[in-house]
Amino acid sequence: MLKKMILLALCCWTLQSCAQEKRQDYLGNWIGTLPDKHSFNFQITLESYGSNEYQLRIANTKPVITKNFTSVNNDHIQFNVDNQLHFNLKNDNNELTGYIKSGKFYYYVTLQKTEQNKYIGNWNPFMLDNGLTSDELFLNIDHYNGQLEAYPFLGDQRSRGFWANDFKKKDSILSFRDDNTGFNFRAIFLQETIEFEMYLIDALITKTTLTYSEEYWEPPLPPIVHDQSTDTPSSLDDGWATGNIKDYGIDETGLKRLIDSINIKALVNTHSVLITKKNKLVFEAYFDGFNANIPHDLRSASKSISSAIIGIAIDDKIIESVDEKLYDFIPENYQYTKDSLKSAIKIKDLLTMSSGLDVNNLASEENYQNSSRSKSWLQTVLEAPMVKTPGTYADYGSANPFLLGMYLNERLEKPLEDYMDEKLFAPLGITNYINQTDDTQVIPYFGGGMLLTPRDLLKFGQLYLNKGKWNGKQIISESWVTASFGKYLRLQDTRDKNEYGYLWWHDTYLVKGKAINTIEARGAGGQFIFIIPELESVVVITSGNFRNRKGNQARDILKEYILPAMTD
Repeated sequence: MLKKMILLALCCWTLQSCAQEKRQDYLGNWIGTLPDKHSFNFQITLESYGSNEYQLRIANTKPVITKNFTSVNNDHIQFNVDNQLHFNLKNDNNELTGYIKSGKFYYYVTLQKTEQNKYIGNWNPFMLDNGLTSDELFLNIDHYNGQLEAYPFLGDQRSRGFWANDFKKKDSILSFRDDNTGFNFRAIFLQETIEFEMYLIDALITKTTLTYSEEYWEPPLPPIVHDQSTDTPSSLDDGWATGNIKDYGIDETGLKRLIDSINIKALVNTHSVLITKKNKLVFEAYFDGFNANIPHDLRSASKSISSAIIGIAIDDKIIESVDEKLYDFIPENYQYTKDSLKSAIKIKDLLTMSSGLDVNNLASEENYQNSSRSKSWLQTVLEAPMVKTPGTYADYGSANPFLLGMYLNERLEKPLEDYMDEKLFAPLGITNYINQTDDTQVIPYFGGGMLLTPRDLLKFGQLYLNKGKWNGKQIISESWVTASFGKYLRLQDTRDKNEYGYLWWHDTYLVKGKAINTIEARGAGGQFIFIIPELESVVVITSGNFRNRKGNQARDILKEYILPAMTD
């Protein structure tokens, strides 16, 4: 009997030990709740104490960082909080405007003067101006190449997500950071739980306790109330004149059917739909918690904005013409990559996706952005082989506009982000945007790294529809717009083999027996600008269809709902 009891106790101890060991390898899924949904909505206060001396205060619901700084620039307020957080602001009529640089992002911010020598503004590093819709936090822990790694996800489905990197484990603590926002994380492994902490530099922003979960986690879908209608859009003093669809012969029934289809999820993950007619904003609807103030991840739709910046640089005589050669301004330490074919690559070839580089393989975004394969993005792209003669064959690849950004940066006497703001964003009245950098964390990424609000993205489309003018002011030359809308080559690695301009797509939609031609900016997940010259209209659609093969759903929305409502 005693022997049986000893064996039974031994078995129970062994099972308990095995279960505990399984739990304490910490691999798998962990879930917790954040104590405050507004932890990532910051107020920035900057107060002057004399010549180039300032006090910075960053707070959410409580003070986070309070430090004194000396500006390193007499013309701008410029200082580093640490190697991840930088401020560069200029004084402009009782407000400070410029950038907070954190991680890979340049956040454009405005601080208003509230009293003598004091300026206050908001900074939303996760682009959510009204707090999180969910307080859930999910953490997946896994082993990769013998190293423990952790990947956090916010329960708010609007979140762009984290680019977790730089994992370091010491004793029971795993430290890592988000490359995009520059935020730091710590996972502290306890007996049965994980304490998870999020930091801005070394200042604790929020923390929570995570418990192990066997269940597959999906972000919750909290009810979000939207005021959606076909009424005249709100006037926000942002440069847009508004109008009512009834005054422009647009079918109200068709657009109401669109709103209903999105709300019942017949059209999934649609975040915004906006329409202009004859220079007026006539329709605007947001879904899934998005609103007019949240910059949206544009992915490759921002390639068309990159094209505009190149055109402005040509207008400014910074670049002589599209016939300039790429390698004329490649940095000296990369000239070794030049061969007889690469030396022939022109700016025009990069604009038309016809550089001839191996953009679908060794010069693909997946390859040059992979830190385990790539020493630097530029080196990886330039070392990739040529597969075609430049200017003869078009394959879609982000390496082409990436090289344009690097090329222009070499030509400028000021930071590229400042040039972009001065020449394009400021004239359009765009003051709520984010520029993502490349791997240098200095140069804006021309391959697809901008975030704009839908109304501001619509301005950009209207600018091109109006042949380079916004509200009567010529911002881009008409000749550049005309050249950009040319049809140079067909993209051979796309399903429809679309004709292609200077980082602009061409397409045709058959509606009610009539062919309607469009010029489009396109981005992964369903980010679209549709310019429709014959209807004097621009349509913007933003979406979140990144992993469900519905990235072209926006084109279906245009064809099946919007164009029928706008045509007889």
